[in-house]
Amino acid sequence: MRLRVEFTTEPFDLDEAPAHALVAREVVEAAELDAVDVGPFGNTAEGRADTVLTAVDTLLRKALEAGATRISLQVNVIEEGEG
Repeated sequence: MRLRVEFTTEPFDLDEAPAHALVAREVVEAAELDAVDVGPFGNTAEGRADTVLTAVDTLLRKALEAGATRISLQVNVIEEGEG
């Protein structure tokens, strides 16, 4: 099974990326995911279910430790070959 996760961390800072956003980016970029798209207002990553779920667990823990007060995420099952 493949999964796609879309997430944002808050609070936002339009002047510079806050620590929790940088940590979240580091987590998804370091994970062995098939696709990662990091943007200023939303991020997407996809890959094998076990890899995505492990990355989400790490992302939640580290972003909260780095000061995130809210993390919004959506996880979707995607068809093989999609994305």
